[in-house]
Amino acid sequence: MVTPLRDARLVSDFLEMMAAERGASRHTLDAYRRDLEAYQASLHAAKTDMSHAGPDDVRRYLAELADAGLAARTQARRLSAVRQFHKFIYGDGIRNDDPAAHIDSPRLGVVLPKFLTTDEIDRLIDTANRQDGIKGTRLLTMVELLYATGMRVSELVELPFSAVARDPQMLVVRGKGNKERLVPLSAPAKRALVTYIAIRDAFIPLDGGGKPGKSGYLFPSRGKTGHLTRQMFLNMIKDLALKAGIAPSRVSPHVLRHSFASHLLANGADLRSLQQMLGHSDISTTQIYTHVIESRLRGLVQEHHPLAHRKPG
Repeated sequence: MVTPLRDARLVSDFLEMMAAERGASRHTLDAYRRDLEAYQASLHAAKTDMSHAGPDDVRRYLAELADAGLAARTQARRLSAVRQFHKFIYGDGIRNDDPAAHIDSPRLGVVLPKFLTTDEIDRLIDTANRQDGIKGTRLLTMVELLYATGMRVSELVELPFSAVARDPQMLVVRGKGNKERLVPLSAPAKRALVTYIAIRDAFIPLDGGGKPGKSGYLFPSRGKTGHLTRQMFLNMIKDLALKAGIAPSRVSPHVLRHSFASHLLANGADLRSLQQMLGHSDISTTQIYTHVIESRLRGLVQEHHPLAHRKPG
């Protein structure tokens, strides 16, 4: 018998556990909820539910994802959600088995991070610097902060004002798992931040008396979240790229994060320091950026090593 309400309760219990015990952020919880709802819909279409699904049901769900054309990385992420969910209800004694325990993940190719050149970053920042008004000031500050720190876009838009109120030399960033990290600010980012703070009140919703109210966010807005949203900032970045003569499809907040990491490594930063600044829990995640070093070294060898210029004998 299919039990949609029971499945919904199990998903809710799982999400509560992820929030309470693992410190999962709202964005992480939303992603898990969407992935598990898709899994639940697949099971219900097959006349079963989360309490009775077997390994073949999990494999069928993965096959549906592949048939729908989802990338292997997306399939793997959704399988991870299913695995963690089933591990949770097995551990809580709701089931006496785990149907996802021995399901193989889709094979993933190595996807190298996309990043902009330093010249393109300069064009982007120069263009932001030429935008008029308080919105231009805000945009420049957000781009400078993102490129200077390598923050995730969610970390940027949700930055509390207290993160910069005391010492603009360093930025306190609260990342995944509610962990805090200190990230140094570049001189241009500090200048932009000081200029922006002077006009920040203009973005705070007005109170009943027609005066700016209060906001705990560095980038407040009049929307329901109380801060500038990720989608709004994405739109702003795309528009900026167009004005800078860069294809908007090549520019996103995550590309700026990749650019920060790639450019630091190319200029001699060590992986451990980069790991801390990016907020990676595992250095293996950071190691993907070593492609920059490898490419640079190959270029140096090709340009300077005498054997690289020998003609075939």
